Amino acid sequence: MASKDLVRIAAIGDLHYGRASQAGSLQPLFSQINESADVLALCGDITDYGLVEEARAFVKELVPTVKIPVVAVLGNHDVESNQQDEIKKILKDAGVAVLDGETIEIHGVGFAGIKGFAGGFGRRALGPWGEDIIKRFVREAVDEALKLESALARLRNDRLVVLVHYAPIQGTVEGEPCDIYPFLGCSRLEEPITRFPVSAVFHGHAHHGAPEGRTRTNVPVYNVSASLMREHFPDRPFRLVELAQGQPAPQERRSGERRVAAEVH
Repeated sequence: MASKDLVRIAAIGDLHYGRASQAGSLQPLFSQINESADVLALCGDITDYGLVEEARAFVKELVPTVKIPVVAVLGNHDVESNQQDEIKKILKDAGVAVLDGETIEIHGVGFAGIKGFAGGFGRRALGPWGEDIIKRFVREAVDEALKLESALARLRNDRLVVLVHYAPIQGTVEGEPCDIYPFLGCSRLEEPITRFPVSAVFHGHAHHGAPEGRTRTNVPVYNVSASLMREHFPDRPFRLVELAQGQPAPQERRSGERRVAAEVH
């Protein structure tokens, strides 16, 4: 796929398409995305209960309308019924690039993606101490971070985008109850992002968190959970970020005017 000087990425997560979803309910959203962006990024919880029939119904919404490349990661809801392998195949057969430690280049932008995992942030992150089940819990987050690091190391693009379901920083979960912070993400996922020249990070999962923040190395992080997008961008309920070649910070298209999207409000 030929490189483009300016690539517009539409990102959204937590669509939770399930049995209760009405056929055609996503068509207005997908039509708007198709007209606005060059790439669609889906940040997990595509389905509600992780069922094959939910994934099949979802792609019936996606395929007729979205003609731009689609890249995705799975979320915790997508693995709920242990049918994630079948769900991945359904999405891939529909043309979606599903990343789980893999990479893809689209229009000259390198994408790396993982599901991620929980564990908490900073000094309050859970440590691998005590019972074996705690050590295995922490190991899951470490393994996810290592997958992301390995993926980023394989990319040679000057524009790098990370997709993850769980939050890699605390800043974008703030607004949720403090008691559930440890279950919304893990700062171990931030580590590989700090080691590479990442342009932007998109995640979901924190439905009532903050729409944007930064890593400690100043990489912009966007929480694109669908409920949050509807609250902050009711006329355009997804994140739209522009990555220009050779430009250090992404730009966002909002209400017809350009601004630096990484600026935190």
